[in-house]
Amino acid sequence: MKNGQGQLTEIYLDSRAQILCPPQLIPAPGQYLLAHASTSAAPLAVPVFFSDSTPNGFCAAPYLPLSWTPGMQLNLRGPIGHGFVVPPAARKVLLAAFDESPERLRGLISIAFMQGAEVVLVSDVLVELLPEAVEVQPLQALKDIYQWADYAAFDAARENLPQLGKVLGLGNATLSKSSSLPKSQVLVRAPMPCGALAECGACALTIHNEWKMVCKDGPVFDLDSIF
Repeated sequence: MKNGQGQLTEIYLDSRAQILCPPQLIPAPGQYLLAHASTSAAPLAVPVFFSDSTPNGFCAAPYLPLSWTPGMQLNLRGPIGHGFVVPPAARKVLLAAFDESPERLRGLISIAFMQGAEVVLVSDVLVELLPEAVEVQPLQALKDIYQWADYAAFDAARENLPQLGKVLGLGNATLSKSSSLPKSQVLVRAPMPCGALAECGACALTIHNEWKMVCKDGPVFDLDSIF
């Protein structure tokens, strides 16, 4: 984990933002930085997730504070947490934003393409500037595409995990007995004010009667560890 300086250089119409920073501070897909604007009076840093690569930095996923403006200097710490890992053998990749923007999943597209995989993005949120080879489907198609995939990456809020499992038809017995389900991971979104430093408990997630901290044990978890 590193500390350093960055700069917010541009905010796009889709609410993504370009951040210039040293290469060692660029998070992998699913990881995050804690960012604090040097001119801000806010006491807490903000988690910033990777969306896409840019020269000399990266494109951050929505949503950043409305008070942040281009040219602002940022104090950065990270990268923090566990990110996504696309299996090298995956050839049918599902990216699914269950309840918000899919931009935290966008960085997986180029990884999947480099290993010759097909990519289907499932989301009810409009996504701009996607490669033409990416097929886009609505959330109502999620269960069928999940059965097609050999790797699936999800983005979901902590409180919506039970609903995600219900939509996919998952449960302890189902997941433990089935060998046909794809390798699956989920980025769990929760408040992460301490950024894995203080174990404040704001991001606590109960998994099989055991407490996990999204900020350090995640934010990306294997789906079969949750259901």
